[in-house]
Amino acid sequence: MTQSPLTVVGVPTSAGAHYAGQETAPKAFRDGGLIERLRAAGADVVDVGDIPGALFATDQRHPRHRNLEAVVAVARRVADATQHVIAAGRVPLVLGGDCTLTLGVVSGAQREQPDVGLLYFDGDADLTTPTTTRSGILDSMGVSHLLGRADTELAALDRPAPMLADDHLVMLGYNPDDADSFPAGALDAHPGVAHVSGRTLQQSRAEQVPPIVSDLAARTTSVVVHFDVDAVDSSDLPLGNYPHYGVGVTLDVAGRVLAALCAAPRVSAIVLTEVNPGHDPSGRHLQRYLDAVVPAVTAWPAT
Repeated sequence: MTQSPLTVVGVPTSAGAHYAGQETAPKAFRDGGLIERLRAAGADVVDVGDIPGALFATDQRHPRHRNLEAVVAVARRVADATQHVIAAGRVPLVLGGDCTLTLGVVSGAQREQPDVGLLYFDGDADLTTPTTTRSGILDSMGVSHLLGRADTELAALDRPAPMLADDHLVMLGYNPDDADSFPAGALDAHPGVAHVSGRTLQQSRAEQVPPIVSDLAARTTSVVVHFDVDAVDSSDLPLGNYPHYGVGVTLDVAGRVLAALCAAPRVSAIVLTEVNPGHDPSGRHLQRYLDAVVPAVTAWPAT
């Protein structure tokens, strides 16, 4: 089956993060040979470079939603870029950057394909809100904004909140024991959200992922795939901007999960987030990451 054409878009931003670092990831991906490896695998790839991002700042004036203005501005630029690529008949491969950019990707995809689902493969549930947060870091609130649990401008970039109906979201890889990202009872109010923890993914070696993906695809006209590297145990792959040691999945299982997600019918965008190249001075682990990501991204069916 012919692969869908990819357009690489870099988003060098850390505005929604715990500290700086991810803004250097798009360059590190390119320097590490991502584009060449995608083409060698047979992909039709165009690299349009980076859109303007924003840097991390402590933002003591807004301890409940730090750097909101910058995060929203980046998300809107991401939405514009995503819409442009999809309208041209291509699939954006978006390189982050912190994971708040996925809200922009979803928003941009919805402009062209209104019934969008999201496969959210992430080591954190990202279910805190400005009222429950201890850090005020917005990339710990991404899912809350998508579901309308968080009430800031980020929750309604193009349309009234919620951006996603419960049954248009699948959460994979999260740590249910992390109170900072998974408040007690947070999903009880959203019974339509399908979710599988990182522990379960590791135990099953991702075998239950394809049926979940098929179920979401049956309810939507297209899907966005989000992969945050912190779903991988940092003991195996120390690339996550915010380390997760002793939890999550191995890199091998992560590759299996990502391949299953990218095999979904009608993939409209793929997002790679939260890599901090500063944690990998030799570049060895970035190459291992690409060893897992490139086959998954290039094996998916045409939309």
